Amino acid sequence: MKKLLILGAGTAGTMAANKLSRELDPDEWKITIVDQNETHYYQPGFLFIPFGMYSKSDVIKPKRDFIPSNVEMIISPIELIEPEHNRVRISRDNRYLNYDFLIIATGTNIHPEQTPGLHEDEWHKSIHDFYTVDGAVALARFLRNWPGGRLVLNIVDNPIKCPVAPLEFIMLADWFFHEHKLRDRVELTLVTPLPGAFTKPVASKYLGDILEQKGIKVVPDFLIEHVDTDAKKIVAYDEQEVNYDLLVSIPLNMGSDVVARSGLGDDLNYVPVNKHTFLADAYPNIFALGDATNVPASKAGSVAHFAVEVFTENFVRYVDGLELLPTFDGHANCFIESGFGKGLLIDFNYDVEPLPGKYPLPGIGPFSLLQESEMNHWGKVMFRWMYWNLLLKGQPLPLPARMSMAGKWDGNGASN
Repeated sequence: MKKLLILGAGTAGTMAANKLSRELDPDEWKITIVDQNETHYYQPGFLFIPFGMYSKSDVIKPKRDFIPSNVEMIISPIELIEPEHNRVRISRDNRYLNYDFLIIATGTNIHPEQTPGLHEDEWHKSIHDFYTVDGAVALARFLRNWPGGRLVLNIVDNPIKCPVAPLEFIMLADWFFHEHKLRDRVELTLVTPLPGAFTKPVASKYLGDILEQKGIKVVPDFLIEHVDTDAKKIVAYDEQEVNYDLLVSIPLNMGSDVVARSGLGDDLNYVPVNKHTFLADAYPNIFALGDATNVPASKAGSVAHFAVEVFTENFVRYVDGLELLPTFDGHANCFIESGFGKGLLIDFNYDVEPLPGKYPLPGIGPFSLLQESEMNHWGKVMFRWMYWNLLLKGQPLPLPARMSMAGKWDGNGASN
């Protein structure tokens, strides 16, 4: 039998296991998935925990609940990938797992220790994160009794998981402090290494205008060098400084250590792959999916979903001896919670930046692109049900995997 080995049972790995288990003949293929943790986290939900909208129990479920019965699941840390021998060494019983094809879906994680002063005495005291469930819970506990002051949200560097999450956090903070009659005692500042609020110019202008309307200050082009916890300030390489009373950090994001140990990653431990097919640059039988890759697309759940959709058919072609097709276009689709029961939606890919318009039906929507609406907020809320019940299980969604220009307005204000 041919052996397909998947490393990582997060969003991308779980979807790949579900879809490929239905496409590959079980009499010819054995599929195995390995992950060191039993718990699956709904990571978009971390954003809501600090503001009391979700609890920890709302964002966790057992990973085994989403792995199909015909896929072997092994819970174990992964020690080393040995591509020259087509095998992976895992900690459990110090055993080797051989493969004919390997999918690396080991994700990305925060590394606050990479920034001097960030991950020291004040971590989860006056300095917090919300990119981990423990960090989000600790921040919720802190905000319950915080009297106000200077709240600074700093992005250390890009790429990061869910690039819109920092914007969502700072806008939800604006709403949260209004609700608790504290807004006039809180100064909100977004400090980013980007030249504006977002990575794409059109969206950056729209989102920057919304932040300005909400009284949120943006400090662009800030490359943090260290945190001075005694003086409560962050210091950039160019010696620019921003003072804080509460620092909410998006630390440096990096891929899995096993990718680095195995010599398969770039400087940030992401696997270099073809951005249209996910085939590793170095080996013809290794693919990488989701946040584990170096593709210039958002590290977001929607990207993993669209990527796995097109990858599945391409992989089946490939193992049948056909050439891979350049099918993935970098499609990303993200709801942006903006507070007060409203949200925005952006839809873009490698070549087309977020544009205003209607989605998914031209002129009808029901979702508005780059415009606040209550419907967009409900889209964000409904996504959690879709994630647990459809997305992870590899069920089809009525959304095209490739981005469409239908319903979008071009730069001259004309609709497509």
